[in-house]
Amino acid sequence: MASAMVNRGGCRIMKSVSAVLGTRFYAKIATGTDIVSAASNVSLQKARTWDEGLASKFSTTPLKDIFKDKKVVIFGLPGAYTGVCSNKHVPSYKENIDKFKAKGIDSVICVAINDPYTMNAWAEKLQANEAIEFYGDFDGSFHKSLELVTDLSGALLGTRSERWSAYVVDGKVKALNVEEAPSDVKVSGADTILGQI
Repeated sequence: MASAMVNRGGCRIMKSVSAVLGTRFYAKIATGTDIVSAASNVSLQKARTWDEGLASKFSTTPLKDIFKDKKVVIFGLPGAYTGVCSNKHVPSYKENIDKFKAKGIDSVICVAINDPYTMNAWAEKLQANEAIEFYGDFDGSFHKSLELVTDLSGALLGTRSERWSAYVVDGKVKALNVEEAPSDVKVSGADTILGQI
């Protein structure tokens, strides 16, 4: 696959020809990357109520527990309660959950740079918490490790996740899709990733 170097946020990164097709691949995470190694020593926080967090002593979930020996579809988005995330991105996965299960997917996961309590309340509001596992990346360390962050200060959101999706088997990225703009759901929605499994 041909590729070219491009600048993004002052950093030189690898951009593949697939970018022309609306999918971007970065040096830190791309097809074939071991997501657990790429974000070593990073844990996510399973969506839960404050009381559940307190009872668990604010436990986190290591990435190996999420991905090892599993087929996972994971998608990241800029934030809970935001328009496109609530109205398009999450519903695309919720409405297709049976198709994912039919293809042998063990987990469909939504992750955002939010705390797990906000993610929990949002999942309940969307009535998606039975179909999709929601995780918080409260300090952005997961997304920063994968170089999947963007500055949305113009929308008063600060540092947030890019809008992306990946198909991961036993920790290895088999397909990755990153939107050109955080307001788009052109390549990161359920239909695209279903076609890549």
